[in-house]
Amino acid sequence: MSIRLEHIEYVYGQKTAYEKKALKDICLEIQTGEFVGVIGHTGSGKSTLIQHLNGLIRATGGSYYYEGKNVYEDGYDMKRLRTEVGLVFQYPEHQLFEADVLTDVCFGPKNQGLTEEECKDRALMALRSVGLKEKYYQRSPFDLSGGQKRRVAIAGVLAMQPKVLVLDEPTAGLDPRGREEILDQIRKLHRDRNLTVILVSHSMEDIAEYADRIVVMNQGEICYNDKPQEVFSHYRELEKIGLLAPQVTYVMGELKRRGLSVSPDVTTVEEAAEEILKALEKKA
Repeated sequence: MSIRLEHIEYVYGQKTAYEKKALKDICLEIQTGEFVGVIGHTGSGKSTLIQHLNGLIRATGGSYYYEGKNVYEDGYDMKRLRTEVGLVFQYPEHQLFEADVLTDVCFGPKNQGLTEEECKDRALMALRSVGLKEKYYQRSPFDLSGGQKRRVAIAGVLAMQPKVLVLDEPTAGLDPRGREEILDQIRKLHRDRNLTVILVSHSMEDIAEYADRIVVMNQGEICYNDKPQEVFSHYRELEKIGLLAPQVTYVMGELKRRGLSVSPDVTTVEEAAEEILKALEKKA
């Protein structure tokens, strides 16, 4: 087991006039090698939740176990936690600050105490793994496109060789092609390295396509925690908390309503096409 949260609570502005409970009694387990999607409307608590995972925020109540050890116990090595649980922010280009791409990606391994040669080896491996071409390595990261900046920021985290990769809206603001390229690269890393991936996204289509399990946040609480098909089968309930299921879920529901023998539980276009073909063959 990689991560276990027990009754986590978090209060912003505790004991002030601006006190606000952002997380309420969060209990969640994430196994090693899982790809978990986290969704919720703005202010639901999803970003606050994931910032706990690498110790950026400390819970005001409850316990957080990483690989069986309570990270809130005295003497726990938080530096090790932040090395093993890598966090990529919503606008990861804000994590870039060095003069050139290669130096920027070397920053994390350098802070881990590695030699210059080891840092460079780690950085080159990470940059290749995110699909950034070598011609960009000596350029300023600020001269790159939005999608390229995202790749550099992700490479900077990967160079530290984390066991868990946490991504907060890593495709925000990208065009459809750029979004697909980034997410395909993340899925490849997940499969090739057995990385535990936790992806926060507003896109139901993306979450349905890539995640093995979905955690739905609402008003600081977890309201669903299940496989995509199970979560999106509650699409009417999701609408009530400001979320829409993938478009294909509505299409399949309408086809079933009109008499076509299809399962409404599919969540991707590929699954829908297969289901419709089966139904048409039966009808022929």
